Amino acid sequence: MANEDIVADGQKDQATGKAVILHGIKVIDLTQALSGPFVTLVLAELGADVIKVENPDGGDMARNNTPYLGRDGLTLIRRSEDDLSLAALNRLRGKKSITLDLKHPQAAEVFSDLVRHADVVVENFSDGTADRLNVGYSMARQVNPKIIYCSINGYGRGAESGARAMDVIIQALSGVMLTSGGATDPPIRLGVPVADMIVPLWATIGIMSALYHREQTGQGQHVDSSMLGALTSLVATEDWDALEELGQPLRSGPTLPRLAPWGLFRCADGWVSLVAPRDKFVSLLFETMGRAELIADPRFATRDSRVKNESQLTEEIESWTGALPVSTVVEMLAKAGVPSAPVRDPKTAIRDPRVVARSETVPVNHPVLGTFEQYRTAGIPVHFSDAIVGNSGPAPRLGEHTTEILSSIAGYSSEQIAALRQARVI
Repeated sequence: MANEDIVADGQKDQATGKAVILHGIKVIDLTQALSGPFVTLVLAELGADVIKVENPDGGDMARNNTPYLGRDGLTLIRRSEDDLSLAALNRLRGKKSITLDLKHPQAAEVFSDLVRHADVVVENFSDGTADRLNVGYSMARQVNPKIIYCSINGYGRGAESGARAMDVIIQALSGVMLTSGGATDPPIRLGVPVADMIVPLWATIGIMSALYHREQTGQGQHVDSSMLGALTSLVATEDWDALEELGQPLRSGPTLPRLAPWGLFRCADGWVSLVAPRDKFVSLLFETMGRAELIADPRFATRDSRVKNESQLTEEIESWTGALPVSTVVEMLAKAGVPSAPVRDPKTAIRDPRVVARSETVPVNHPVLGTFEQYRTAGIPVHFSDAIVGNSGPAPRLGEHTTEILSSIAGYSSEQIAALRQARVI
């Protein structure tokens, strides 16, 4: 958000008169890839000033992820300087980019000069790497005792790793791969990078809580969130031990037997999601199916009996849904008041008018070529009655703001900046 969009009190958006929640909060972003950059994306969309520190040699690895978007549209191979990675366009938006080679002996001094004026630092190096580079919490705290320093890593600070923390590795270790599918199916990799996307939410909660605590006490602190812990805690919301002890299948395929009928049911041209565990809903379902007599069937008359005879119940439902197209089934169930929905492909889902209207998915924004309405990416799915979110601007070019940041925040002269460039520190 540009400074000229803020009214005189320094905390409100000029166009809407609404608050900018994180106005004035300066964030130093040392992250790469997805989990860390998504944390700082959220902070930027909430109004923080995010300074992304990138290696002069190529920057964030996401900048080199195919496909690229440029003047000739999408391409798998970068052909011009305007061909920018979709991943970078989406993950780096709203941030300012400076280049700094953290391995250079002079880099720690530059970093400390930035931290001195910052509120938050976010990093997602392997455990111990930030300290080896002399940009870890202990160094940051010496420079700025009020700093909120957030570390995102695979297994938590000081934990035995055993493996590099890639999303698919964490999915495998968390147990989530054996929660979907049927008993004889191979492990199922979730098609979205769920580990990379869950940990940023917890890290953001930690940062916001630490900022509130600092407001009350004046104390900064180290916030630590692990990918394995975040995803495993999600898996642990189901009572796996109890289900196994009671003989319930841990992998039940399209349906969830303990809440029958609940899950996915095959139609003539696709699948429908249907939820009717309560007596009221199941009665309406049977009536819609033209099988009202089933509610008196001892196999289906009570919730417990439906759970016990889930496979037979599923057969009865699919004998009806299987003869009809998805649209007809959904229409009939909606008219009856039975919760249901079509199973949609991702391209259709991200264009749902409800999420588009709320900017929960947004068009891709290119810093040179503007908005590409035909391509959509993640928005920020939270709204406030008296504050704005989003509209933070496009992704920066690599190092685009180096001179601006070092002069305005660190107070470096043009001669100092030139010397740092000469020494290849920046």
